Amino acid sequence: MTRERGAAAYLVAGLICFVLFFLLGTAVSHRGEPALLLAWEHSLFDNATPLAWRLTQSCYPMVLIPICVALLVAAIFLRDWRVRILMSIVSLLISWRAADFFQHYFARPRPVDWVVKHELTFSYPSSHAAIAFGFYGLWAVLFYYSDLPKPVRLIGATLLGIVALAICWSRLALGAHYLTDLAGGALLGLTAALISVAVVVAFFGRVAGSGAPEQNRAA
Repeated sequence: MTRERGAAAYLVAGLICFVLFFLLGTAVSHRGEPALLLAWEHSLFDNATPLAWRLTQSCYPMVLIPICVALLVAAIFLRDWRVRILMSIVSLLISWRAADFFQHYFARPRPVDWVVKHELTFSYPSSHAAIAFGFYGLWAVLFYYSDLPKPVRLIGATLLGIVALAICWSRLALGAHYLTDLAGGALLGLTAALISVAVVVAFFGRVAGSGAPEQNRAA
């Protein structure tokens, strides 16, 4: 696959995610949460609350800023990982700020019931889900397609994928979001990740270093 075709494929995938995100936001902001989902969401409410709170904190600045600083320091010494590190931070910032913007755009009220912390911002999309997929989920993919030893790649990708999904679960357990908020946040995070990858592929021909998948290499 040529550099241009690879970048275009990622860009199209990102745009599809964004269209789905926008359509879902329009639907739930006008019609509310589907009744079938409300019962399932209620069953998850206030379960394993201490763990849910810890997972929620993984998307707060007090955790993300030190992680990004550590990644930037690593980028100084790990040349093969430099592009991936910078791309992941860009995807994180896009996910974070875009979620805040669209929360005000859709202006969907939060669920009435909550535990630990009463969230005062709007509900759709979940910024935690956007960060979970646009940062932690992206790193799961980057680990999997890296040139690290296979056991390390599999373990790292699996753990990061679990963290991304667990963060989404934590928002339901704390009563901070509806399931559709999480779906919208995930789609927005995927949009940010895919567009970031598209830009990197367009300029560099591939995302990873020497271990990049063959389809990402320029012809």
